[in-house]
Amino acid sequence: MVTPIFSRSRSWCAGLGLAAMLAALPLRADFEARWQEIRAGASARELYTLLYALPKGGDIHNHLPGSYFPEQWLRAATDPALKGRADYYTRVRGGGTFNLAAPEPVYPLETIRAAAWRALPEASRADWKPLGELTAAERAAWISQYQIDRPGEGRYTFFAAPRQRLTHLGQDPVVMTELLVETMKLYGAEGVRYLELQASPFTLHTPEGKPIPEDEAAAIYEAALQRPDAKATGVEVRFQITGNRYIADAEAQVVRIFKFLDRHRGRWVGINLAGIEERGTGYPSRFLSTFRDLRRTYADIGISIHAGEMDGPNTHVRDTLLLGASRIGHAVTLIKDPDTLLQMRHRSWLVEINLISNHLLEYTPDLAVHPFPEYLRLGIPVCLNTDDRGWWHSTMTDEYYVAVTRYRLAWSELRQIGRASLAHAFLDPATKARLIAAHDAELDAFERKLAAGNWRDALATVKPVTFGYAARQFGLTFP
Repeated sequence: MVTPIFSRSRSWCAGLGLAAMLAALPLRADFEARWQEIRAGASARELYTLLYALPKGGDIHNHLPGSYFPEQWLRAATDPALKGRADYYTRVRGGGTFNLAAPEPVYPLETIRAAAWRALPEASRADWKPLGELTAAERAAWISQYQIDRPGEGRYTFFAAPRQRLTHLGQDPVVMTELLVETMKLYGAEGVRYLELQASPFTLHTPEGKPIPEDEAAAIYEAALQRPDAKATGVEVRFQITGNRYIADAEAQVVRIFKFLDRHRGRWVGINLAGIEERGTGYPSRFLSTFRDLRRTYADIGISIHAGEMDGPNTHVRDTLLLGASRIGHAVTLIKDPDTLLQMRHRSWLVEINLISNHLLEYTPDLAVHPFPEYLRLGIPVCLNTDDRGWWHSTMTDEYYVAVTRYRLAWSELRQIGRASLAHAFLDPATKARLIAAHDAELDAFERKLAAGNWRDALATVKPVTFGYAARQFGLTFP
């Protein structure tokens, strides 16, 4: 049973009021001073290492396929030891070579399962190559096409191309679950203890391309989470289901999601709606009657919806709260809606902040003016998240590094952000209380470790891992 989240009177943490929540935070003036000293004196590498080791709570806004790095996709899709997956072909256009000097979209790099390749006209098959037979240059180009890493790429590149190229890989239950466990390991290594992943039980297919029934798909994901190596990560996982807000039958999709969530309570905990808001057909008020009708039948369904991820002023955040959302994804435009902004202060609604996503998709090209610190310091509950970290080639540590270096976060704010990610999670009360208590204990131990003696010595055994975003934006590479 999930914690009810629709009531505006709900607190951050299963019945605690805001004052009690803040009082529960172990703010220590002596360590606050120590943190200011560390932040001022640490080199970039030292600060990154500290933030990698920092207990971070949860990542509650991330898309499951988008959380996988392109190198992971390529390895899993070509690994002969990974039994039961499909084989894959990639379109290379004309003899299996790329024109690496040409701009997009000279090579689309669409990847399809072997069954789909065999169904192509014979004359077209020559334009495709087995994914495992790409040259080094082709592999590098394939990897680049599944991340936002080149000048001129932004939201329209992201929303228009990458996921369409990857469709069949994202439908493979063996690949999807293998990378799910890999991703849990990566998150666990950087101090994340809870993942609320936006996934779909409706899209898995067999190697022959036959749809897998949704209840069977749920069982496949559950089996992966019961693997010993998954449990050993120490990462708790729940799933949301994300609907496409601008398709013609989006309302019917919402109904289907509610029905599935009602049958699979516990692991599948919430609904989301996503899709580029500029398209105009997925505006929040379109769904108001649908959500109100569903609430007549279904209780305690978590609702977290993308809103305010666009340019210009609008009332999308307010309109999304009317749908019953207790969490808002992005909310970049909330800063331009002062009435709603004021109503969200010191209340139970949380904003899921995605700094790197907003940067790379150009909703805030200059992170110096991102509204995150304003929300935080006005008293709007916020937490940091990765969104589609595989496309950004980033990590949760990167999000924290941006926040600390750009906005000079106090130690109390770091504690508050991590705790909020768990307090607002769509979890049953017992699991939520357990995770919050464990998180507080981890942070207390981390404080003691940094406070005792030379803080640099305390980080000597930490081995950070970085990917492309940290190298490009911070000039940092580990190991």
